[in-house]
Order: sequence, then structure tokens, then C-alpha cells
Amino acid sequence: MPQNKKKRRKQKIEGLTESILGILRKDHSNPINYKQIAAKLGVDDASSRNQIIKKLKDLQGNGTIQEVERGKYIITPSQNYYTGRVDIAGRGQGYIIVEDMEDDILVKNKNLNKALQGDIVEVYVFKRKRGGKIEGEITKIIQRKRTEFVGTIQVLENFAFVEVTDYKMYTDIFVPKANIGNAKNGEKVLVAMEDWPEKADSPYGRVLKVLGMPGEHNTEIHSILAQYGLPYEFPPEVEAFANQLDTKIHPEEIKKRRDMRKDLTFTIDPKDAKDFDDALSFTKLENGNYEIGIHIADVSHYLQTGTVLDDEAYERATSVYLVDRVVPMLPEILSNGACSLRPNEEKYTFSAVFEMNSKAEVLKKWFGRTVTYSDARFAYEEAQHVIENPKDATHQIPSEISITGKSYSVKKEIADAILEMDRLAKILRTNRMRQGAISFDKVEVKFILDEKNNPEGVYFKESKDANKLIEEFMLLANRSVAEFIGKQNPKKTFVYRVHDEPDDEKIAALENIIKRFGYKLNTKDKNSTAASLNKLLSDVQGKKEQNLVDTLAIRSMSKAVYTTNNIGHYGLAFDYYTHFTSPIRRYPDVMVHRLLQRYLDGKDSAKAEKYEENCSHSSDMENLAANAERDSIKYMQVKYMQDHQDQEFLGVISGVTDWGVYVEIISNKCEGMVRLQDLRDDHYIFDKEEYAAVGQRTKNAYQLGDEVYVKVKNADLVKKHLDFTMLGHGNEYQPKRKG
Repeated sequence: MPQNKKKRRKQKIEGLTESILGILRKDHSNPINYKQIAAKLGVDDASSRNQIIKKLKDLQGNGTIQEVERGKYIITPSQNYYTGRVDIAGRGQGYIIVEDMEDDILVKNKNLNKALQGDIVEVYVFKRKRGGKIEGEITKIIQRKRTEFVGTIQVLENFAFVEVTDYKMYTDIFVPKANIGNAKNGEKVLVAMEDWPEKADSPYGRVLKVLGMPGEHNTEIHSILAQYGLPYEFPPEVEAFANQLDTKIHPEEIKKRRDMRKDLTFTIDPKDAKDFDDALSFTKLENGNYEIGIHIADVSHYLQTGTVLDDEAYERATSVYLVDRVVPMLPEILSNGACSLRPNEEKYTFSAVFEMNSKAEVLKKWFGRTVTYSDARFAYEEAQHVIENPKDATHQIPSEISITGKSYSVKKEIADAILEMDRLAKILRTNRMRQGAISFDKVEVKFILDEKNNPEGVYFKESKDANKLIEEFMLLANRSVAEFIGKQNPKKTFVYRVHDEPDDEKIAALENIIKRFGYKLNTKDKNSTAASLNKLLSDVQGKKEQNLVDTLAIRSMSKAVYTTNNIGHYGLAFDYYTHFTSPIRRYPDVMVHRLLQRYLDGKDSAKAEKYEENCSHSSDMENLAANAERDSIKYMQVKYMQDHQDQEFLGVISGVTDWGVYVEIISNKCEGMVRLQDLRDDHYIFDKEEYAAVGQRTKNAYQLGDEVYVKVKNADLVKKHLDFTMLGHGNEYQPKRKG
């Protein structure tokens, strides 16, 4: 008898209250009985069932749960349920970001309940402990953010596992033998998550595509695209549809348009550009004013709604610019052919035409469809040469910057047009800055690639007067189109590019960091914040901390997005702004062209709900493309540094965490990490207040902004990660001489 009592005591279910509440929370709208709870807990003996029944009565008695049908219970309705987005942090736990909620909700690993990065979920919030974080449990996955992942496959005899590359994915994916396909052990693959059984630790998946062996160039580039769900080929039916389009210029179509083929027109683009979606025209009027046209490829003439071509363009929403290739939004017959404003060719265009005086004041404006003829094509370097040599009577372009490879002379009328437009652009820019625009001229890292796409060198792309000339006239067109529609009464649905004011906390964090370099901000109001940000960005130019401060300043800004709800553009200091000038590579510009033509034709307002949905999709795809572009640069930087493992580099500490010190090399902007555990001269602790790693014995500190010498310890192409060895502070360490 005592033995039986002992046996019953052993069968007591540990943590029964929390287990029952967890089950009821997961599906809090559906009543559940004791048998269903027992099945979910995996128990079927009489003692366990009795414990469950008793516990249900206790919870009902204290009001925690309710009996809604005979023997069926739900958790008592509460205000503690929220909907938000999952952000997975370190150690497999996550945070739920809820709109209009000040604090994020902490969810420990055991309470994630199969939710993954980016998923939209329902979360139940526990009572907050005094002074502690808000904590909760995910009760429902409302929408999966992703179901396809890139990883390395480990093939065993009867099944395989895919170890996902993304560090925010806290589980691998189980692949049954029948779903492995042709994948071989150690290859990178794209895998689809198909199911996640209730009691399985890992989701079940199927290999969709073999990407190749890790570390190989094409494998890694295709992996980046696959990771973000970005295509690198057009479906055959889309290519076929595009190839049968009529791309000829027809007299009957010209009659429907403003004919501007006789106006002096030219393009200015990067030397290696393959498509030219904007051109400028310049005419001096008899009254002494100027007529300046901003002519944009009329993509919407060819891209008709309801076609497979338009559906594909919408899904892509943007072209993606990786270090070694462009993944275009439109097939080549359009992007490099019919919609490319190539020299000495007639093209259908959509134009914004302005009459301006010598003070760059706009006196008249006109918008509509046109036909144009480009007289010349310039690279930025060639236009810059004209600007820098205004007294050169022949305007001879040196062969080393000429896109033709030969020295040639620019027609005087084109050179004069460039010089006058440069003067007007500088006035427009000065006015914009005076009104509170912020001048972000962040350094762009570019690579010199050999024929096998291996990086031979690094250079920095600078924005000079020729770039700024184009920028100012594109801004003028974008702003003017947005104003033209935005100020109409009654109000019309339109696609705006908006940029909210910066978050106070982010600006405060930026202030805290830059004061270590001797800079400060005046954040009294919107205008003083913008003015002091401009001063900061100007003051750091050419300094060792420039790239760090530029990056931190950009991160302190809100993200620009597409929307039908206009709130203005803070960074540009415009009340109205849109994207009109790049429909070859941005779908929102196509939407803007369509809406502009709709309203020029006198039609009623389009439905806002549909366009808002399209705007949201375009913003999401733009973000994915930016992440892919960033990853491709990081990959190429790691590849470049692989060949410089014996070299010592001077860098700037760009970040400090409790696991390592991040260093950005000054000469090539490559960033890597020195692990704190690899600093052998002392035991280093992260000092959050000082943004520093401090030695406990020596008090030696590696602080944000310090110059240090480093050497490559490990260059991991697959993880796109550089590990550095710390050699010492810049003012103490004597680097080895080359040779």
C-alpha cells in the first residue's frame, strides 16, 4: 500500500497550471475539454486526468478561466492580447514590436511557439514585474514573413538537415529523403518550409533549388538573391511577351504628344550605365528666360496593366544593384532598348517642362507625354570636365575620361547648356539647404573587378557638381509633379515619397556619440536640428570619423517610404515629393506616371486603398533590395580582404559590444570585428556608457572613434564576416614597412 501511494506521488504533473494556461492561450477563442488538454500534454492515465480536471476547477474558481460549454473551457477574455511583428534577438529569444506601444514585448525562446523573424503574431502579455521588461508568449502566428530559406545541407542516410545562413533563424530545417532532390552534402540550397508538426523541434522542408558550393562566387551572389526572395531570371512567358511588343516610333502616336525632337537634349549618367531613363533639354527663349525639360522614359506606354509583364514588374517593384550585376525590374528589350534614351534615337517620353529665369525661379510648368531625340550622351566625368573648364573654347574631353576612349570636342551649344544648368542647379541647391534640407553625401564604396568578378581594387564614388546638376533637376521634377497633384481640390489619390521627422531618442543617441569627437547638435526645433546636422556632416568631411558619423546620422533618420498619405519629406525639406524620374527601375514611378496621365485627362480620383497596398509592397521590396545590395558589398569586401591577410591596416573603431570591437579600415571601408576574447593582454569588459572595451587590470581602453591598427585573422565568405587581430592604438603601434 505505501508503495502504491509513492507511485501516485511520482505521477504528479509539474507546472500543470502554466501548461494548461499555455494551451488555452494558444487558441483562446476555441473552447477545450480536459481530454484535449491531456492529449496535448501527452498523458492518458487516470491520475493525470484527475489532476487536470481538479486544476481546471481551481482556475475556474479564481476566475482565470471560464466554462463556456459543459466541460469546455476558455481563458478569461483579457486586454492582454496584442498583434505585432517578431524580431529575433540573440540567444534565440525575441521581441514583439507592437505599433503604438512604447516598449517591445520580450518573448523567451520557450514561448516563441514556432514563430520566426518578421512573422506577424498574436502575443499574450504576462503581468509586468515591477521595474522589469514586458514579457509575453506568442499564442498565434497570423502571417509568416518567409517560408523559403537559404542554407547549407547536411545529407544523412535517410534524411537531411539544412542549417540556415540567416543568424536570426534559430532552428535548422528537417528534410525527408523524398524532398532532398539532387542536393549533395555540403551544398548551399534554397529550402521551403512546408510544415512544422506540433511536437517536432524543427520544421519540415523541401529543397527547391541547389545554389552550388559555399564560397563560390555565383553561389554566394545567387544565395543573396534567394535569401531575400529576389529573382535573377525572368519567366519565359514574361520574356516572350516583352519581345513581341511594338517598340517602333509611329507618326500617329507622335501626333498625340508634344514634339520636342528639335530641342537640344542630352543625357548625363555613370560611365558604365546601360540604361538611360532621364534626359535634359535646354532652350534659351526670346524673352531671355530658359525652357528646361526633364524627360523621362515613358515606360507606362509599354507596360500595360493586366499583362504578365506588368504583374512581374509589380512583384519585383525595383531593380537590384549588386556589386557585379544588375537584376532589372524590366526585361532588356525595354530597360536597355525601347525605354533607354540613347543618343541619336527618337523615344517616347513623359516630361516636366519649366520656364525659368536667371535666378532659377520657375515661372511656368507643363507636364505631359512627349517625343524626344537625344543629341548626346555624357558620362558624369565628361560633364564634370566641362564644368571645371568653363573657359575651354573647344571643350576638349580627354581620352582618359571619355566613354568613347578617344579625345573629342563637345559642341559649344551643349557645353554652354551644361554650364548654365550647373549655375541654375547651384542656386536650386542653395535655396533647398536654406529651407532646411539635409545634405547626405555619404561615401559609396565601389570595386574594380576583373573578368572573373574578383575584386582587384576599391575606390570611393564622390558626388561632384555634374552629379548634383542632375540631382537638382530630378528633384525639381519630382517635387513639382507632387505639388501639381497634391494641391488639387478635390483631393486626388497619389503616390508620394515621404520622410518623417527623426525620432527624438535616436537624435539624442547620436548627440551622445558625436560629443566624443567634439561635435554637438542644436535640437531646439526642426529647422535648428536640420541646420546643425548639415554643419556636422560638413565638419566631418575628410576626417577619420567621417564614414562613422555619416552612417550614424543616416541611422538616426526615419526611413523614407511610399504612401498615398502625404506628410512631406523632412530630409529634402519639401511639403510635396514623389518619384517620377526612374520608371525603368522603380515601380512607384510607373504608378506616378499612370496617375498623372489619369488626372491630366480629367478623370476622377483613383481608389486609395489599392494604391496604398501597392505603395506598401514597393517599400518592402525596396528594403529587401537594399539589404541584398548591402550583403553583396559585404561579400565583396570579405573577398577583397582574403587577398590582403598579411597586410596591416589603420582603421577606426566603428562599434563596441559586449562580444567585440568593430573596426572600419580607413583606406577601403571594410569592417571587421576583434573579439574581446582575442585581446590577450588583459581581460576586457564592455563599458556601455563609454562605448568602450576596458581592460580590468591595465585600464587600457578601445573606444568608439579610436584609430587602431588591425590585421585580418579570418575572412569567411559564407558568413560574410571578417575577424581582425588587434595590433594596437594608432598613436602607439608602429606598422611594419612594406617590402
